[in-house]
Amino acid sequence: MERYRDMKLFVALAGQPSLASAARAAQVSVPTLMRALARLEVRLRVPLLQRSTRGVSLTDAGSAYRADCVRLLAAVDAAEASARGLHVQPQGNLRVFLPFLFSRYVMAPVLAGYMDCYPDVRLVAHYHDYYPNLHEEGLDVAILVGELPNSSLIARPVGHVRPMLCASPGYLALHGEPLHPNDLKQHHLIANTDQVHWGFQHCHLKARARLACATVQGAINAAVRGAGLIRCQSYPIHEHLLSGQLCRVLPAFEPPPLPVYVVYREARNAPMRVRSFVDHCVAALREHPAFQLT
Repeated sequence: MERYRDMKLFVALAGQPSLASAARAAQVSVPTLMRALARLEVRLRVPLLQRSTRGVSLTDAGSAYRADCVRLLAAVDAAEASARGLHVQPQGNLRVFLPFLFSRYVMAPVLAGYMDCYPDVRLVAHYHDYYPNLHEEGLDVAILVGELPNSSLIARPVGHVRPMLCASPGYLALHGEPLHPNDLKQHHLIANTDQVHWGFQHCHLKARARLACATVQGAINAAVRGAGLIRCQSYPIHEHLLSGQLCRVLPAFEPPPLPVYVVYREARNAPMRVRSFVDHCVAALREHPAFQLT
């Protein structure tokens, strides 16, 4: 029991800027935390923590041990959840990782639908644009766009997205439709910076933007109003394409599509809250209009 508690305190310690803040997060005293750390270092015969005037940080051995502790403690939690029946009824905290823009344009109604179906699950969403380490960060499920690195994670594909070039029907009627990426140098381009660097199949365009917008939504709004051509991932513009507000341009030159996955750590041993969320997301996303563009 003491070893289990020491491991939990060590996981709480990692990532905190000081022993005092770690003790507050774990709701123990600083001496209690230090004794737990000392017992672990004596037992393992390696230093787990580096101390300096700027705070504390993990050693290489400490980082590796923390990852193992997170995995082992999660297994203990899963075993206790199973004994309490959480594998039967979805409930408890569920930590999910979502790409920021993808979540804004696609995931919001999916999350709302899940929470309506499972009111006993408390959803904690983390919005970032990087590839997370589910084990080290204690995440249950992630939605990831792009090819996945090799890992032990379980990934269920839900569809594909791709960069698309588009413009309003009014703009194309007034300025004509480009037939090759090089023709875009004679068009009004909308981007997030002054300089445009767009990669196409067998071609790379370098040009100057006529309009630079700080946000994707601002660029989309400008394109809908006929300000020029915009290039972005298909999911922020799928509604505009399906409604006819925007038209797809140069589809033959588009780069290959990117896969979208629902990723999680456990398979048969996953708690019901994880399995129910994964099944809900897979079903909803495979039918989502954003993935119906080919």
